[in-house]
Amino acid sequence: MNSEKPEPTRAELDILTILWKHGPSTVRAVHDQLNTFKEVNYTTTLKQMQLMAEKGMLSRDERSMKHIYEAVEEEQKTKSLLLDRFVDHLYGGSASNLVMQLLDNKKASKAELDEIRAVLDQLEKGNS
Repeated sequence: MNSEKPEPTRAELDILTILWKHGPSTVRAVHDQLNTFKEVNYTTTLKQMQLMAEKGMLSRDERSMKHIYEAVEEEQKTKSLLLDRFVDHLYGGSASNLVMQLLDNKKASKAELDEIRAVLDQLEKGNS
């Protein structure tokens, strides 16, 4: 997902998340997964996925009767780009402000705090 490609909408992110989790899938499979958390018509899912393929967000394998769609960009690459934009726009590019807000809003478990400490320790070692 390079900077020329549009940022995915919420509906597009829902579809991408399903494809990242389940791998290449038919429209029916994606639609069934979408309907586990929001009600959407099959034709809406089909049209959305067709548009996403036109935008270059999805690839479509048309070799069989059932077209199989796959996310073009890797999950981490897309999430990283969206997070960078989010931090830049809402937190003035400050990762520490984001982390402080997040830890204030969502109470982390002891295990999560231990993981965070380990990451911070690694970062400190790398900067030494």
